[in-house]
Amino acid sequence: MKKVIAYLAVGFLLGILFIKSEVASWFRIYEMFQFKSFHMYGVIGSAVVIGIIAVQYLKYKKAKDFSGETIEIAPKDRSVARYLLGGIIFGLGWALAGACPGPMFVLLGTGFVSVLLLIFGALLGTFVYGAIRHKLPH
Repeated sequence: MKKVIAYLAVGFLLGILFIKSEVASWFRIYEMFQFKSFHMYGVIGSAVVIGIIAVQYLKYKKAKDFSGETIEIAPKDRSVARYLLGGIIFGLGWALAGACPGPMFVLLGTGFVSVLLLIFGALLGTFVYGAIRHKLPH
């Protein structure tokens, strides 16, 4: 039960952060894909830098999860093609939808019921990926 409360609290705080920082805003996303504003690039770039620092810190400290197990971060396979193709597909979907997965749920929580169509599409895409995963270049 503690984990559920912790996850809900983090999700709630992230939702507030997404709304207040305007990263869930369709207009900010539109500006980003037209290269008219630095706002989203600054947010994404900051997240990447903080993520790198946090992962290195977790590895250095041999941090433990909620159950007391040491957090193991497996190294990724180096492959330009799969990351390039996956990034292009993700970026196109993001540009067409005007939202990526995290903000979709935040938008739903703020009352934009039409985002249910996007969530359905994201879940369908995940299902299709799972069905054809073994045929893709991993």
